[in-house]
Amino acid sequence: MQVSAGPLLQTINSPEDLKKIPKEQLHQVCDELRQFIVDVVSVHGGHFAASLGVVELTVALHYIYNTPYDQLVWDVGHQAYGHKILTGRRDNFITNRKYKGLSGFPKRSESEYDTFGVGHSSTSISAALGMAMAAKYKGETARKSVAVIGDGAMTAGLAFEGLNHAGVSDADVLIILNDNCMSIDPNVGALKEYLTDITTSYTYNKLRDEIWKLLGKLPVGKKFTRDMASKLDASLKGMLTKSSNLFESFNIRYFGPIDGHNITKLVDTLKDLRNIPGPKLLHILTVKGKGYALAEKDQTKWHAPGLFDKISGEIYKKKYDLPQPPKYQDVFGHTILELAEKNEKIFGITPAMPSGSSLNIMMKAMPHRAIDVGIAEQHAVTLSAGMATQGMKVFCNIYSSFMQRAYDQVVHDVAIQKLPVVFCLDRGGLVGEDGPTHHGAYDIAYFRCIPNMIISAPMNEQELRNLMYTAQLESTRLPLVIRYPRGEGVMPEWKKPFEEITIGKGRKLREGKDIAILSFGHPGNFAAAAIRELKAEGVAPAHYDMRFAKPLDEELLHEALQNYEKIITVEDGTVVGGFGSAIAEFMAENNYKNDLKILGIPDRLVEHGTLKELHYECGYDAAAIADAVREMMSSKIDISSILPQ
Repeated sequence: MQVSAGPLLQTINSPEDLKKIPKEQLHQVCDELRQFIVDVVSVHGGHFAASLGVVELTVALHYIYNTPYDQLVWDVGHQAYGHKILTGRRDNFITNRKYKGLSGFPKRSESEYDTFGVGHSSTSISAALGMAMAAKYKGETARKSVAVIGDGAMTAGLAFEGLNHAGVSDADVLIILNDNCMSIDPNVGALKEYLTDITTSYTYNKLRDEIWKLLGKLPVGKKFTRDMASKLDASLKGMLTKSSNLFESFNIRYFGPIDGHNITKLVDTLKDLRNIPGPKLLHILTVKGKGYALAEKDQTKWHAPGLFDKISGEIYKKKYDLPQPPKYQDVFGHTILELAEKNEKIFGITPAMPSGSSLNIMMKAMPHRAIDVGIAEQHAVTLSAGMATQGMKVFCNIYSSFMQRAYDQVVHDVAIQKLPVVFCLDRGGLVGEDGPTHHGAYDIAYFRCIPNMIISAPMNEQELRNLMYTAQLESTRLPLVIRYPRGEGVMPEWKKPFEEITIGKGRKLREGKDIAILSFGHPGNFAAAAIRELKAEGVAPAHYDMRFAKPLDEELLHEALQNYEKIITVEDGTVVGGFGSAIAEFMAENNYKNDLKILGIPDRLVEHGTLKELHYECGYDAAAIADAVREMMSSKIDISSILPQ
């Protein structure tokens, strides 16, 4: 379905076209851009509220700065829809987040206007600073670098590392702090309270504006007026607010706060700041979801709502005739609360994803034992480790791709000390439309090489409950990973009584002949579907749900390798270093020569698309597993020659 742009927006195919529009008409450009985003996302899906909140900022930046020569870096990037539309991708924007279409995030290979690939938070300041320092080194004195970062992303350590370096550099970099008190969920922590102090200091803001107006009437030289204003401003901040105690203590000039939805004010301010050298920060106040009343009212719900009726605001839900299985994340959320009600040592910790991980269920019932630490994965892991030293059973829930940001803490603070932190890795495997920055492809491989780690994956909801139950038992004394995928499971009736699972023990689900499928986690359901398909052809593979990638169930593996000449492994992780690699290593160590085929995420970056499309592309959906069985069964080997004598 094609979506029509407004009359002014239709004329804009690049920022050069935007610059031809009189400043007085920019408010109309903003209105049309906002409406175009509503029209497209309501029909085609995607992130929503974040882009609506920065429409005016996006227009002002491309109006004042000479992009793409001037470098513009969007932190996270889910708010960059307006940026994409204004930089030549308007007519193709309906393909956003679709298979082989536009990425949902800025991507260097997609456009010269996308100066830095993003997806995870808090990278913009360091990246823009690096660009500014390189520009200075090359003598490109007219080239500007701008980082746009939200107040949620500002809580991460990397952002503060960037600020710390920027303040001692003389790089010409502008940091725009987009303050809306939100990431996906409402922001938490001391920084939120600090920014609130700045933005609500009516006395300071009113008095400062009056002094600026007065100075404008004084018959003195520009330099004297500017110096006087700067000194007065600093004095006012020190007396009336805490605003000089953070950013200016980093030696970064602070400007603001200003209304981020006043396009005229933004354009004038950015024009002035473009001519001020050195590191500086502009603090703007915006409303996430601006211009769409329902999104302004419930910003978490409208972060990425799916398809919806733009008039009524009804979010379309799939309709089913039969009960449907829950999402794995909801099974986690309900189960941790159920366990915590019985075990007073249980805590839940998440870095800014309470709704995404469903830890918000426990937060509502036990706010003192379920903690959102903000966008701070490293802190989440080490905080969990500190609690574990005191006998607490901490479930640290982090998306698989975000766990990559806390790898050193996992090794140094948890594994080396053998602390029994439970890492619940949501979004393990391919995640769909968010693409390569969010795919949880690597966790099996990067956890498997760490000593003292237990790595598990449930095939269904009941297995997830039982693994969580096992993890909180006193007998579990090592760090334990439970990885599970995005989306729905397979069991509508999932709330079964808890059963302990023996660490390192898998289960044999089906006897077979000639060939065995060893699955790890949810893809075991793909294998089961393939086996049902093959049954009609007289082919009967055995099926083992291994449950653990580390430690492996060696007894079960010896049985499979001694009885089946051909082995297929299936996982929702990278084939390099993952579960299949663990099986290959076991075979080599024990001198097995079976025919082995490893199915999983290939050794390349997988782009975005639906899960069904990506599982098919990567060759480990049910059809691909069935084809692999047929291919292996077409060639026979003499198993007697490879079995131990």
